[in-house]
Amino acid sequence: MTGMTGMPGQLALGELPEEAFGVALAKLPGIGPARLLALLRRWPAAEAWERVRAGSAVHDGEIAAVLGRDVAGIGALWRRASARADVTRSWQAHLDAGIGVHVLGGPSYPAALACDIEPPGVLFTRGDVGALSRRRVAIVGTRRCTRYGRDIAFELGHDLAANGVTVVSGLALGVDGAAHAGALSAGRPGTVAAVVGSGLDVVYPRRNAALWSEVGTVGVLLSEAPLGTAPESWRFPVRNRVIAALAEVVVVVESHSKGGSLHTVDAAGARGRPIMAVPGNVRSSASAFTNSLLADGCAPARDALDVFVALGLSCGSGNGPSDTRVQPDAKGRAVLEAIGWEPATLEEVVARSGLPPAQASVALDHLERDGWVAGRTGWWEQLSPAVARSLAATGKMPRP
Repeated sequence: MTGMTGMPGQLALGELPEEAFGVALAKLPGIGPARLLALLRRWPAAEAWERVRAGSAVHDGEIAAVLGRDVAGIGALWRRASARADVTRSWQAHLDAGIGVHVLGGPSYPAALACDIEPPGVLFTRGDVGALSRRRVAIVGTRRCTRYGRDIAFELGHDLAANGVTVVSGLALGVDGAAHAGALSAGRPGTVAAVVGSGLDVVYPRRNAALWSEVGTVGVLLSEAPLGTAPESWRFPVRNRVIAALAEVVVVVESHSKGGSLHTVDAAGARGRPIMAVPGNVRSSASAFTNSLLADGCAPARDALDVFVALGLSCGSGNGPSDTRVQPDAKGRAVLEAIGWEPATLEEVVARSGLPPAQASVALDHLERDGWVAGRTGWWEQLSPAVARSLAATGKMPRP
């Protein structure tokens, strides 16, 4: 695997590759992306490690400027931690786990991040880093999304991946997970990339464990954190800048007025990346930020074709396979219009459609049979074509 050379268990400390010292630096307490980047821009990883051990790194003017007020305290903390560290063992652990280690400036470091304004000093990967060599689109949004948001994220992920575009997101619940699931459903290896906020052996959230494994198998998982790192809350806004850096276009599917998507959008704006937003229900709080983006002049992302235009691609098959579901009759169409893209009860469907309860109930049964709606504990939701295809193929709803 690129970025991993040698057999550390048989090497003296002075013979270890730069990546081994990159791991050691990334494991220092209180290091953070900005501090790690400063060290690696100042010296090669092995030299930076020796200066940390000697306590001299923090006396360098450029490093001190990044550390802030407690320079002496951080220097002492790093010196104690480095004295206890076993660089060889940490490096071997990453080798044994199949983790790629890429130090900024090294030959295996992904070109998509190398020239970023805030690149990860050390990047940890599992899977095919070649996924980052394709055209790339980030699909982001709220964890507390609606069925409409999940379906659109799934459909966009599927249609982009089906046409060879790598879908980038954060493997969170909600929109992120739906976009990854959609990309995986396209069945094209190397078209999904996930940037996570923990070590690559610490799956978070646990509900996405199967999705995490699939992405690492057919795409690539990326992290700035070494093995064993817990998903601390500060790591997620920081990782969002990596999502923005990797993306050529950022698509926000659903987002509340406050949430992680704001960090991604800010990072994308700082990098001059095009930002697109999926139009949403003006009465839905989940679409508050996306509708605000549209009002501010961001381009709408109604489907994958809109995204292909933003990428400068002319792709005639952007929407993937056509919708082959049995078309609903007049009563079915009235029920679909009554449901819209928000969950609705039978009583709401009856009130909006004007159909008698018995006719509305029969129409819902037929629509569910033909893959147009899904019923859950008294609520009915409309399904997009891509979600319906997944349901027909697997017999279960896609993972959110």
